[in-house]
Amino acid sequence: MTDADGYPEGSNPARWLALYVCLGAVFMCLLDVSIVNVALPSMQEGLKATSSDLQWVLSGYAVTFGLVLVPAGRLGDAYSRRTMFLIGITGFVIASVACGLAWSPLAIVVFRLLQGIFAGLLTPQVNGIIQQLFRGPERGRAFGYFGAIAGVSTAAGPLAGGGLIALFGTEHGWRTVFFVNLPIGMVAIPFAARLLTRAGVTSSRGTGRRPQLDPVGSLLFCVGIVSLLLPLVEQREWSGAVRYPLYAVAVLFLALFVLWERRVESRGRAPVLDLRLFSLRSFSFGSVTGLLYFGAFTSIFFVLTVYLQMGQGYSAWQAGLTVTAFAAATIPASRLSGSKGPDHPIAFLVTGSLLFAAGLLLTILAVQIESGSHVGWWIAVPLVVAGFGNGLVLPANQTRVVSQVPVEQASSAGAAYQVFQRTGTALGIAVVGSVFFGQLASSRGDFSQAFEYGVSVSAGLGILTAVLAGAEALSGRLAVSRAGRAVEP
Repeated sequence: MTDADGYPEGSNPARWLALYVCLGAVFMCLLDVSIVNVALPSMQEGLKATSSDLQWVLSGYAVTFGLVLVPAGRLGDAYSRRTMFLIGITGFVIASVACGLAWSPLAIVVFRLLQGIFAGLLTPQVNGIIQQLFRGPERGRAFGYFGAIAGVSTAAGPLAGGGLIALFGTEHGWRTVFFVNLPIGMVAIPFAARLLTRAGVTSSRGTGRRPQLDPVGSLLFCVGIVSLLLPLVEQREWSGAVRYPLYAVAVLFLALFVLWERRVESRGRAPVLDLRLFSLRSFSFGSVTGLLYFGAFTSIFFVLTVYLQMGQGYSAWQAGLTVTAFAAATIPASRLSGSKGPDHPIAFLVTGSLLFAAGLLLTILAVQIESGSHVGWWIAVPLVVAGFGNGLVLPANQTRVVSQVPVEQASSAGAAYQVFQRTGTALGIAVVGSVFFGQLASSRGDFSQAFEYGVSVSAGLGILTAVLAGAEALSGRLAVSRAGRAVEP
């Protein structure tokens, strides 16, 4: 069989070019999760924003990002991943420019909410596109690149943000953090429009079937996810018991979502999320593994930047340089995991998680040895170990999660997995942040001790990830053994 350009199926070189453009867009969206952290002091000065305003700049993006992931994945599966991707990247770039032009705290909060919506629309399409265009070892390589992008973008955010603020000044430097997305988008949008078509990412309408949507399921899911994420990301701003009723609302609406989706399936209609995906061991275990690991992985940068900037007086640029060691080690490990991980995913997951945890525990030792102005150099060395472990984990788990998922559900499954990632991120920052600031208060401002406590929690989550991956391997072997005994007579 050949495609529209006459290439044998699975050999069109436009596939890889299309992938690189898609990964550039994902990098841009994920970079905006962390790059804004170091720009907050500059933003506060330039806009006269309150601490509550700044919290919404961070949490608003995270909440709307997670909010639309699953409905957006369903839209891509039902209509066209190419169309949803182009709408997402175009809207994201426009919202980014609007953030850079913001004239008041309210304006930037609103534009950040829009940024999150378009980022959530864009990212699940890339999972589906990789599933659609690649098979076998090539799919592993493609997800390896995806995992590298996820790790590097999160780690590179503080460095990029710090560099832009140092270059353009404190008062207006924060605006360049958003404007930098404009040239990236101007290059990516026209290339994506052409290359995705050439690679064969076309509309599902060509099947002759009318796409089915599930608006009730989407609404139930969105209310449940917002009720879950909002109190997590507002952990430090909302004191007392105000958060707990929202958790109850989250449980109620997510339970109603499950009941509704089962009803939709029983009537032969297409649900917003096929719950049968969770019967796949690779998908269910991989999703929970992703939740735990992202809780460990992303919370590190929060603790590191606060410790270095507030505790040691580092500039945003200096703090970003320290974190670069983590990002640099992630890249080669991701390539290795992308090429070899699909054959031995559990081994890569366990090894990577334990290396990640070991690197974090070594940073604690480094702080105990040197807690002065040179602490960044001491921390950078063990961050290489943690970053290498991170690079082994992300592509292996990404490939494993979707390995048994049908291509027609790839965007929805990828979106559901990313919801687990976003929830893990919010949960990790909430828990680690609470431990860090709680210890900071009880120790009367001892940043080194607070750092040690916070990082210990992240390392513990990394070890739990390894334990869960090992448990999956054991359960799989037991299932094979039982099946063998069942057919033996």
